[in-house]
Amino acid sequence: MTYRDAAGGRRAPTNEPDWLTLGQAAKYLGVAQSTIRKWSDVGKVPAFYTPGGHRRYRRSDLDAFLERSGPGAKDKTGPVVLVVDDDAGVREFVRANLELEGYLVREAASAAEGLTALEQEPPDLILLDVMMPEVDGWEMLRQVQERFGVGAIPVIVFSGQVEERAIDEAETRGARGFLGKPFDPQRLIDQAKQILPT
Repeated sequence: MTYRDAAGGRRAPTNEPDWLTLGQAAKYLGVAQSTIRKWSDVGKVPAFYTPGGHRRYRRSDLDAFLERSGPGAKDKTGPVVLVVDDDAGVREFVRANLELEGYLVREAASAAEGLTALEQEPPDLILLDVMMPEVDGWEMLRQVQERFGVGAIPVIVFSGQVEERAIDEAETRGARGFLGKPFDPQRLIDQAKQILPT
């Protein structure tokens, strides 16, 4: 089998198609179909439409997008947001919405992963799920404040508990904002922008 050069030093087999379906393109980029659909709706990833209205993506456009936006991209300049949540679907949803607004998003699936990510590169904002197994979000918030100082890195907390007690607790513990899940993405974006403009 022969290969051709692709983005990021990858070698794509030459027998792979140059045009990909929505599902193939999502798998190629490693994101959900809803994410690439949203990106193409706002022009971040070019999409072409068949006479039947189905989206098709050119592999070279996806490679160019990865070079601009992938983990090794050099032109990233937006504020960095760390999303810490054990629910991969929530992380993907938050990432898609914030990246469309110009933020750079990093993810962690647990408090331990989140704390490791903080040591590698402190973000400009943390979006933190309170209800996580093992170490919960409140304990991670305490450790963030212990290491970096209260308020040094603003934190917006999430919780499935939307009663007033949870909102009060977030404020008492030094969080800059609170969102109940399921949440409105526009409210999330609005809160992030208030604390950290792009």
